[in-house]
Amino acid sequence: MLKDIKRLIQKQSFAPGFLGLFVNPFYFARKGLHQHITAYAPLLRGRLLDVGCGSKPYLKYFKVSEYVGLEIEGRNKLAEKHYNGKDFPFGDGEFDSVLVSQVLEHVFNPQEFLAEVNRALKGGGLLLLTVPFIWDEHEQPFDCARYTTFGLRHLLEKQGFEIVDFKKSMADIRVIFQMVNSYIYKKTHTDNTALNLLFTLVVIAPVNLLGEFSACILPGNDDLYLDNIVLARKK
Repeated sequence: MLKDIKRLIQKQSFAPGFLGLFVNPFYFARKGLHQHITAYAPLLRGRLLDVGCGSKPYLKYFKVSEYVGLEIEGRNKLAEKHYNGKDFPFGDGEFDSVLVSQVLEHVFNPQEFLAEVNRALKGGGLLLLTVPFIWDEHEQPFDCARYTTFGLRHLLEKQGFEIVDFKKSMADIRVIFQMVNSYIYKKTHTDNTALNLLFTLVVIAPVNLLGEFSACILPGNDDLYLDNIVLARKK
């Protein structure tokens, strides 16, 4: 029974549907990322590098010839390759596409990091990048920055990329509701899966529902949003 509950929650973690409203404390953040990443996924072709791949939650959406996961040394057995946090273990122009999702905020040397991403890409290759604008500190002490649209454009263009498209996720009142739920989750989360689920159903789910309703009747705000989603091309 408990294993079934865990599987149910896991399915709603990165691709939350209607059920995610009731079981995912990060519903709005994950919903926004999923919508944008799956929309851009068909544009990425050939050999793809997923930098900071984690559990590869978006793997199935990329119909590419090869999907290579890269992680920091000592982390994540799902990654095909590991690196020292500075130099990617690849030659120049080995990849047609690169995915960097929710990683750049943890990078303390962003210019050098993006230079390596650019080096690994073939000329004209595409980079799909997501990074938070608003989020609490997490994975401390490996949390470095939050990015505005202007700062992110500057960084990418300086490292040899041209912006193809730029989106903002949840640019409306749902930002506030997500922050409320993130706060509640951080202050109440336990090691008991059943207790966590019960609390989510009773306390967090109503906040999600109210957030969705509020977004339907209140205006958006392009200056306040959760995440940046950028499609860029190597010049």
